[in-house]
Amino acid sequence: MRMRATREDVRRAAGRHIICGFDGTELTPELNEILREVNPAGLILFARNVEAPEQVNELCRELKTIRAGDPLLICVDQEGGRVARIRAPATEWPTMREVGRCNDPKLTERLGSAMATELRAMGIDLNLAPVLDVDTNPDNPVIGDRSFSREPETVAELGCALARGLEGAGVGSCGKHFPGHGDTDLDSHFALPHVGHSPDRLRNTEWIPFRRAIDSGMGAVMTAHVVVEALDPTRPATLSRPALSPLRDQLGFRGVIVSDDIEMQALADHFTSEEIAVFGVNAGIDVFLAYQQPEAILNLYRSLVVACEQEIIDHADLLDGETRLIKWRQQFCRVPGPWAKVGHLVGHHEHRRLITEIHQRAMGNV
Repeated sequence: MRMRATREDVRRAAGRHIICGFDGTELTPELNEILREVNPAGLILFARNVEAPEQVNELCRELKTIRAGDPLLICVDQEGGRVARIRAPATEWPTMREVGRCNDPKLTERLGSAMATELRAMGIDLNLAPVLDVDTNPDNPVIGDRSFSREPETVAELGCALARGLEGAGVGSCGKHFPGHGDTDLDSHFALPHVGHSPDRLRNTEWIPFRRAIDSGMGAVMTAHVVVEALDPTRPATLSRPALSPLRDQLGFRGVIVSDDIEMQALADHFTSEEIAVFGVNAGIDVFLAYQQPEAILNLYRSLVVACEQEIIDHADLLDGETRLIKWRQQFCRVPGPWAKVGHLVGHHEHRRLITEIHQRAMGNV
């Protein structure tokens, strides 16, 4: 029997399917309006939201007080290298390619722990890392040095190590980008890539790091806006049940499936907000990332509500996704300590020494 929900349940669950971005370095009337209507699961920070580590700590502390007993989950892309939203005087982490050259899981776990120590001090609950894509295409414009290696087993071992370090120090991890973005020649921020690999190739290369991460207990996986032709020749994986179902059915994943940014042109140029909402939830998306535009955030939220009320989206799918998100979020979501007590952890000299060690060992292995 199909589960039915009240209108209040639908609106709440729809909001819990969204993590959104915003402009500015403080709480604004525009952000307050988004929080009032959408009531999202959380917020994601970008460089536009960051002036200094202390300001991030103060912003996160303020954001966490908005919903008493149900604090917003605060996320960031702090992979290292060119994908880092928070920079000096916070520690600037190396690329994962450099970490991969060291090929040392214990060193990588130490790196994850150091990253999480600084993020936790600033009030960040979730780091959208590690990248589990395998760097098999030297012409890939978007992954490249974000990947640990061109060898799937190396990516698997080091990705799991980084996640252990992050989560051991209190920050959630999220492996990305399933079903694999490592062998594309287009950047999904600007175009819709296609991958022509067979299912056997996917299982034996692209999915090895994801399988290992899932077996080790990783609680969140991000999707790729990539058409995997052997699974679904018409829709990108984020909006395709055939492309995402292997996560649950073959790899045994029971955690939270997170979309990449729905405002990226791979989606925005080809699908409406209504289609993204319906196709995404029906594909298995538990949380949509909507990075910046208030209009896109509101349109997605309203589309989720309407589609559920019209029973185009099954109520059970919406409520189950909300349940998975809440259960996972409870492990990591908490208010940061006051800066006077935790500020010394950001840019710590031991972290700088760790980076020097990684640089030296990577150079020795080139």
